[in-house]
Amino acid sequence: MVLNYIWVAFFLIGFIVGVFKAFVLGQTGLLSDMLTALFDAAKNGFEISIGLAGIMSLWLGIMKIGEKAGVIRVFSRAVSPLFRTLFKGIPKDSPAYGSVMMNLSANMLGLDNAATPLGLKAMGELQELNPDKDTATDAQIMFLVLNTAGITLIPTSVIAMRQTIAMEQHVQNFNAADIFLPTLLATFIAFLSGMIIVAIYQRINLFKLPVLIFVCGFGALIAILHYSLSHMPADKVNHTIGAIGSAIILAIIILFITAGIVKRQNVYDHFIEGAKEGFGVAVRIIPYLVAMLAAISVFRSSGCMDYLINGIATCVAFCGLRTEFVPTLPIALMKPLSGSGARGLMVDVMRHYGVGSFQGKLAAIIQGSTETTFYVLAVYFGSVNIKHTRHALVCGLLADFIGLVAAIVIGYIFFAP
Repeated sequence: MVLNYIWVAFFLIGFIVGVFKAFVLGQTGLLSDMLTALFDAAKNGFEISIGLAGIMSLWLGIMKIGEKAGVIRVFSRAVSPLFRTLFKGIPKDSPAYGSVMMNLSANMLGLDNAATPLGLKAMGELQELNPDKDTATDAQIMFLVLNTAGITLIPTSVIAMRQTIAMEQHVQNFNAADIFLPTLLATFIAFLSGMIIVAIYQRINLFKLPVLIFVCGFGALIAILHYSLSHMPADKVNHTIGAIGSAIILAIIILFITAGIVKRQNVYDHFIEGAKEGFGVAVRIIPYLVAMLAAISVFRSSGCMDYLINGIATCVAFCGLRTEFVPTLPIALMKPLSGSGARGLMVDVMRHYGVGSFQGKLAAIIQGSTETTFYVLAVYFGSVNIKHTRHALVCGLLADFIGLVAAIVIGYIFFAP
């Protein structure tokens, strides 16, 4: 419902401002420009979505191979000691652990189609352990917050969209995976902050071996990467980050295919099965992307987007801060409400400023490192008829805010203009 109001507001405010400028200020050509921008936005939304079809089919085909080969299941077992420490009130042998770990693992690998049904299954199993069916348990709240603030190893759709827009803008030698490491860092900070915030609410002792191994191990990896990159020139750092991201993604693809071959599976058929899902995902995106890009085009072509961004920039500058990140803030404000809305705003930033610009890269990092908190809470809690969510929303939004600040700071560290 909130997204409906925002979408209508983009159109109405843009139209009112456009009419005022045309008939009061004498900018008679503005309304024609707004109409042209509206039709162009619809066309661009369709073309971007169709451009995603090939890349999404490729990726979901590979993911299906990994799922059938059991790699996702192995990954889940590897992180099980950590999750057993974090979830209160779940028996050690409960089947809920399997679904929880499968859901979070699928989210890490960008397996959106598999992650949602696994998440609903996990929530249902957690609900079976819930003595008060109307009120969320500690374990359910921890699960929801870690789900919304989860680590993203591979921001698949963001990388795919960047590549599509780069081709449209004829950007040469473009590496769409150069936001891989910054997104990973931002999501790790969001995940860690969400875990700590919920642990404070629920009085969970995080100073246990599985948690310390996870945090210290990831921290050590980041420190090694930072030390390795700190002595390089800025342009070489960007190329190196892109190379690392590309190498990890390629390594995962080879791992999945190899695992399927070792288990003597028909990896080709599995790939085709997943690729069909990928095409369906790209097609389903079309109406959402066209709707949001159309509304944004009216709002932007009327000049309202500039007024909004300049107003925020003035406030930020008054506080003594840099303002290059301001155009990406609408994405962060939209993301907790709607993934499709935030996706449309991200595309708008990339098209307006350039996919290789600082704003374009930061928009991708924010899109890849934040989650649709309100949507996830509504769907997951709604699936088991929970009415009292307790501290779930507060913890989720706090983790989102910390993740946003981290994304901006990391964006400046890696891609400062």
